[in-house]
Amino acid sequence: MSPALPVRRRGASPVLLVLVGICSVQLGAGIAKSLFDEVSPTTIVWLRLLSSCVVLLAWVRPSLRGRTRRDWLVVVGFGASLGLMNWAIYQSFSRIPLGIAVTLEFAGPLTLAIAGSRRPRDLLWVLLAGLGVLALGLEPGTVTWAGVGFAILAGAAWSSYILLSRATGARWAGLDGLAVASLVAVLGLSPVTLAYAGGPDAPRAWLLGALVGVLSSVIPYSCELVALRSLPPATFGILMSLEPAAAALAGLVVVGERLSAVQWLAVLCVVAASVGATRTSSAPRPVD
Repeated sequence: MSPALPVRRRGASPVLLVLVGICSVQLGAGIAKSLFDEVSPTTIVWLRLLSSCVVLLAWVRPSLRGRTRRDWLVVVGFGASLGLMNWAIYQSFSRIPLGIAVTLEFAGPLTLAIAGSRRPRDLLWVLLAGLGVLALGLEPGTVTWAGVGFAILAGAAWSSYILLSRATGARWAGLDGLAVASLVAVLGLSPVTLAYAGGPDAPRAWLLGALVGVLSSVIPYSCELVALRSLPPATFGILMSLEPAAAALAGLVVVGERLSAVQWLAVLCVVAASVGATRTSSAPRPVD
């Protein structure tokens, strides 16, 4: 399926676009993790971003004329958050199970959903999410401090991505902004990859890296960027709350990562807290 078809077809449901993106990105994460014994996480992220960037630039051919300084600041910020988010979460994937990493990463969007709220009941969602996160530490054999730290860093970058994605969609037509942001992310990560991680040295790695790029970047980011133009932020937040559960399922199916009953309960606590917080809190203002 062509990555641009879901976002260009008239009448495509924004809810369906988000759900397709969720399934695609977690499937891509599972495939990427299966490669970590052959290729470093940083190199996999670079391959992912590079392949998605090539596809987007070739398909979209973004128009760069007549752009204001503000347009460029927004898209460069979007690209930086995109690169940091991907790099940090893949570092976490290499250290802890997918479901746990994405559950911890969700602290970023959850904080964004609750930020600025003065409703006492929102404290209940904070407590529920906190209990879920604490429950993940009850079985420390599967959790490392480094994995937790990278997941939280990815969550902070994810918050920036949500805000800057809306701003980019408002300032750049079609997928132009996403294509340019992808190039920014690749250029930012290239020096680190080539100097320290090393590039892939096998055709199989290049091939699977390209597949991960399409599944985890081209399809989901295109779907989300377009869906955010018409989907209320609260609805988008509720749908994205399914990410931790989808990641846990992908970890089980693709790489055989089994979570304990307590860890599944922790994932569900964070999902429930995110849904509740998104439904009761005001939508964050996009960056202009």
